Amino acid sequence: MKLVIAQMKHETNTFSPVPTPLARFALAGGAPPEGAVAIAAVRGTGSAIAAFIDLAEEAGAEFVVPIAASAWPSGPVDDNAFEFIVGRICEAVSHGCDAVLLDLHGAMVTQTFDDGEGELLRRIRAIAPWIPVGVALDMHANLYDRMGEYATVLSGYQTYPHVDMFETGLRAGRAVLALLAGTARPTMAWGRQPMLPHVMRQGTDDSPNRELQARCREMEAQGALSASVFVGFPNADIEFAGLSAVVVTDHDADLARRLCDELLAQAWEQRAAFVYQAKPLAHSMARAQALAAAKPPGSGPIVLLDHSDNCASGGTMDTMTVLGAMLDAGLDDAAAFAVFDPDAVQRMIMAGVGAQVTVSLGGKLDMPAIGLTGAPRTVSGRVKLVCDGLYRNLGPMSRGELVSMGPTAVLDTGPVEIVVISNHVEPHDLAAFTAVGIAPERKKFLMLKSRVHWRAGLKTLAHAVVECAGTGVCTSDYAALGLKRVRRPIYPIDAM
Repeated sequence: MKLVIAQMKHETNTFSPVPTPLARFALAGGAPPEGAVAIAAVRGTGSAIAAFIDLAEEAGAEFVVPIAASAWPSGPVDDNAFEFIVGRICEAVSHGCDAVLLDLHGAMVTQTFDDGEGELLRRIRAIAPWIPVGVALDMHANLYDRMGEYATVLSGYQTYPHVDMFETGLRAGRAVLALLAGTARPTMAWGRQPMLPHVMRQGTDDSPNRELQARCREMEAQGALSASVFVGFPNADIEFAGLSAVVVTDHDADLARRLCDELLAQAWEQRAAFVYQAKPLAHSMARAQALAAAKPPGSGPIVLLDHSDNCASGGTMDTMTVLGAMLDAGLDDAAAFAVFDPDAVQRMIMAGVGAQVTVSLGGKLDMPAIGLTGAPRTVSGRVKLVCDGLYRNLGPMSRGELVSMGPTAVLDTGPVEIVVISNHVEPHDLAAFTAVGIAPERKKFLMLKSRVHWRAGLKTLAHAVVECAGTGVCTSDYAALGLKRVRRPIYPIDAM
């Protein structure tokens, strides 16, 4: 038995000005890892591709990993990057195999294709029409019909923060291996609802997604090979952005359809609970100050979420709106992770640790798709630390994966220690802070450019959470996004 195992992951924010060349899919520029280098990079991590490798080895199968390509969310993927990655995968399939196992995202938009994953699957089918293809998808997949038509099995994460990537790979991979062994015949049903859940209301710690994902697990416990609700990624102006579901059964099409429809109906009934209402930023600053005043000694930080500028949703990570409000309000004993500004990092490196510097921080990237221009802020402070920005995730999310912030500096303004980075990285792991010498649990305030993923490794530290409506292409304000291509009518943009 021979398997082709590969990874092609990107969540595309079509409003983001951050480009997505091939180098973004590599840890330190260049090209993504291939072959033995790719296997070494992902083996033993908490990823779906690592689960595929484990399953292959347990089965005694021969396998190849032509490429392992994963990039932080950003704007549409360059065509040449897409063609390079897809070309490596399709070349491996053309050499012959018994099955393909793919670690994909499900919300990749390229310069040419709104459904990058569907196009990859179409090309694989053109080469090998009958081989089984198992796919692990992110919960934020925007499901197009071609994914369902060309895949044998689609399985999605059931947690947000995504702490079950490995387990999702096991579900998809085991169903395919059972098919090869003749012990199961995966049969799949999928569908969509005309709804765009706000990302800030998609966390699986909370209703209504908590109950939806629990029902998926219950279906699997009762015999389904896989059950998935994809809440979708709304910061993409494409036709089929939004919520969908997929159920895989063992040779029972009627059951798969019935269970899929049940999940879709449950989501629709709870559609109002997926709507997020942001508070004015001034209100958030006042609430943070009030919470800090009443905070017991020794308790954790007040976490301020700059959720409109989260790089894990394609944000520039350089807007200064929330951090500026903190500085203006006089919040002290604070840390901020992070501002993307490679130029400011280089200035601090040249000045040296201990130097007093004044820098024009952030605001280097315009956001023409939503009518915003970059607004840097002049900030003064002491260069506290410089480092290479490399760390390895402790978990539970993306456990064991190597992360590169690029050249990194910490600017200590007195009231706020600001982490300034050269590569986009979302703070969801404690290692992001230990790498720069900050103990977040000891701070009074902790500003994070994150929506939900921060909960994975940092939630237990927080005394309280304040959601701050800043500016950026990750905004929850659909009117500000000006969605034009998404199918209509769709809730909550339209009254349904």
